[in-house]
Amino acid sequence: MLHEIKTAPDQEQPGRPTNDQEKSGLFRQVVCLSTSNYDAVPTRKQNVMNRLVDADILYFDPGVTWIAPLKDPTAKARLAAWKQPGRQVTDNIRVFAIPPYLPFFNRHRVINRSNQRRLAAYVRRRMKEHGFEKPLLWCYSPTSCDLVDLIPRRGLVYDCVDRHSAYPGMIDPAVVDRMEQDLASRADQVFCTAAGLYDRLADYNSNTVLIPNGANFDLFVQAAGRTLRPERFDRPVFGFVGMLQDCLDYNAIMAVAQAWPEGEVRLIGKPLPGVDLSPLQQYPNIKLLGLKPQAELPALMREFDVCLNVFRAGDLSRDVSPLKFYEYLATGKPVVSTPEPLQVADFSDVVYIASHTDDFVVKCRQALAETDTAIADRRIAYARDCSWDSRVAQMVGILKERGLY
Repeated sequence: MLHEIKTAPDQEQPGRPTNDQEKSGLFRQVVCLSTSNYDAVPTRKQNVMNRLVDADILYFDPGVTWIAPLKDPTAKARLAAWKQPGRQVTDNIRVFAIPPYLPFFNRHRVINRSNQRRLAAYVRRRMKEHGFEKPLLWCYSPTSCDLVDLIPRRGLVYDCVDRHSAYPGMIDPAVVDRMEQDLASRADQVFCTAAGLYDRLADYNSNTVLIPNGANFDLFVQAAGRTLRPERFDRPVFGFVGMLQDCLDYNAIMAVAQAWPEGEVRLIGKPLPGVDLSPLQQYPNIKLLGLKPQAELPALMREFDVCLNVFRAGDLSRDVSPLKFYEYLATGKPVVSTPEPLQVADFSDVVYIASHTDDFVVKCRQALAETDTAIADRRIAYARDCSWDSRVAQMVGILKERGLY
């Protein structure tokens, strides 16, 4: 049943199209409250919104707290960004910054309520400027629980991509979990990326569907094709692509570097603040290549002999749905993975899954010895089925069936 707002008895009807919409033919309206900046490395948020080509979209980047510049000097420029009119990034997507907010909102619900009231007023103002009356509200953060009843809307989607209460930092997990419960129970439709997330959220909302992350298949399949170099057993290239964060298994990475001193372990990605990578420095064959534009990744990944999916055990790792994993599959190259995230088990026929650090090295040796091209073809076929086009088509189909889109 669609969410109803007492002051809007016709809530189930879409807003009347504006003149601009009538010209473009886009009568659907979506407001996305994202947890990723639109211009950052594309994650689920950008990939989903970019494929809603038949809707006008207002995309709100995540903001910063007033004290953020104390830890990150670059955040100072973002404090005033919300005063800008927004940027038209595609024909149907306009991106806005949001006002700075008070810290400690993930520890004290009263602070979150204050932050979200201010944000709701800002979102309503932007909606009015662009002729948005009752859009589909699409949320990614549990903190939105205290905003959703302040926004007139056609419906509410909560797209859960992580176990938010498992993140480190200044949070109270019980507070975050309760906010998520409140948001999920209010939503007209809940999507989630992992089975563990589904098991929890389905208790709050029967309209919960598991749709894992995907890959930009057409881009990453460009890295397919494996050169069987005679020297690869002695000088192989192992590659990892993704953010360098605390939940990665750096012991597995160092074990690979030690096992193949003449080879290379190439890590492509940006270290998150506070992550200590100093133990890696004792291995000259571990190359930190930094963050690279997505368009450059296929050429870099084509040089990999083995792709590494490395997460250490934990609540966050168990329920994550790493984009890199599906991107690896699209290359067709051998993939060696830790047991977490749990969804790698669904691909055990084409992925080498190691049970512990020593076994990780064993599985890397097996991956290097792979010669069956049929296995590579199956990886690519799986990736095609897991493409973002396929994932978003599934989402849209569900929303249309329920009258939300």
